[in-house]
Amino acid sequence: MSAIKVLDLDASAYARNTLHAEDRAWVEKNCYVDIWIEVIHAVGCDPIAMLPFVVAIDFEGDQWTFYKPKHEQLRMLYGIDVQELNCWRPLVEHAVEHLGAGKLISTEADAWWLPDTSGTDYRRQHTKSTIVLNELDLERRKLGYWHNAGYFTLEGEDFAKTFRLDIEPDPAFMPFYAELVRVDRLIKREPADLAARSGELLALHVSERPLTNPVERFAKRFAEELPKIQDKGLSHYHAWAFATVRQLGSAAELASIYLRWLAGGGRVGPDAGQFAPAVEAYDKISSGAKSFILKAARAVNGKKAFDGTAIFDDWARAWDTAITTLVAKPD
Repeated sequence: MSAIKVLDLDASAYARNTLHAEDRAWVEKNCYVDIWIEVIHAVGCDPIAMLPFVVAIDFEGDQWTFYKPKHEQLRMLYGIDVQELNCWRPLVEHAVEHLGAGKLISTEADAWWLPDTSGTDYRRQHTKSTIVLNELDLERRKLGYWHNAGYFTLEGEDFAKTFRLDIEPDPAFMPFYAELVRVDRLIKREPADLAARSGELLALHVSERPLTNPVERFAKRFAEELPKIQDKGLSHYHAWAFATVRQLGSAAELASIYLRWLAGGGRVGPDAGQFAPAVEAYDKISSGAKSFILKAARAVNGKKAFDGTAIFDDWARAWDTAITTLVAKPD
């Protein structure tokens, strides 16, 4: 069987979206929103339009919202249709079927077998992540896939393990969750039209914002949990930081970029217009969160006292400023 591909991409020449540029404070956000940034970019649309959901993130108690786009909004903005894939047979068979029909597949995967995570998870630890399948060569055992901030290939043992080939059937194995992504009805809108539709979504997500300042609740929880985090060490801290500070900081950076894009009518410009106070506030949270991760890591590693009161107070004020600006619904 010859190779199957939905989009004609070359991993070695792939140019990722500017949201994943190296000069971003947070190059990678979270595995699910990252793949959507790149898939939407790869089909020739602007992923910034989908970002209003970041303004509604909340502190959930042991983590910040693992933010992601809503499927119905992807359809409204881009004509992309996402449906759950019923994995009633081996995933590789579904991949042959649906990639061959021009549909992408989003699926959970074990980062242990994803070579793009070299230096972190690859062949080091089993971590659930999300990838999107685009190209499949069953004979050569080669896969082209989006993951995190780019488009990559894997082959050989990584291919076999990702699809659980050459393994005795295990009735106790729980299949990974997967989704079908149809791009056959793709809509490429003009920037002004896309911005107008996206602005409607912003109003919706602002109405879904947290009822109380989530940064204040996060500050209280951090003060209570810091001794426990220090007792468990750096490995536990990094997992905690990814679930908390990284989600807050990366969402704030995306919110800043989005509002400048919206103010520019579908193009990011230097002038944020009436959104300027919110942009400045989100930038403060984003940059502050980046430095906080390093400061807190040193405190955890050295088991030293760390008073984050002033930092959290600054973020809480910035959060209030951002939300107040957005609730005002500038014209």
